Amino acid sequence: MRYFILVALLVFIGGGVYNYFNFTSTVAVVAGDPAPDFQLEDTNGNKVTLSALRGKVVMVNFWATWCPPCKEEMPSMARLNKLMADEDFVMLAINAENNGRAVVPDFLKKNPHDFTVLYDDQGTVQQKYGVYKFPESFIIGKDGTVVQKIIGVIDWSSPQTVAYFKSLTKG
Repeated sequence: MRYFILVALLVFIGGGVYNYFNFTSTVAVVAGDPAPDFQLEDTNGNKVTLSALRGKVVMVNFWATWCPPCKEEMPSMARLNKLMADEDFVMLAINAENNGRAVVPDFLKKNPHDFTVLYDDQGTVQQKYGVYKFPESFIIGKDGTVVQKIIGVIDWSSPQTVAYFKSLTKG
């Protein structure tokens, strides 16, 4: 009888642990989903809220200072941001490191960029979006819906990519 109770207790606890991790894990955001809203602080201490940018095309890029592919694509992100300066377009680069406030300022001194960098040092937005690979980007349409999700490095300033973004801002 004791063994039965012990086995039943282990099964119950094991099932609870299994359910906890399965129910609390985040399902990745995909194209067609409404973009989960967030509010994060930028490198100047300003609060940036995604929903306040409704009516603009928003590129949300998750990155880390230790990520070579992230560093590789940042210059093309800066070029895209400059090329889209006269459009209804906003680029948000979300640093997903828990020590981002300590490492990002030095990183930006060595690698200056003119787009908005946000801190997600608690990982809440990363979890909301189901991001576990870097870099990972979400293109959000004017209506707040995810238009496209891109995992990995791309040349954000290629003529095709710029034309794509310009078409989104016109629509």
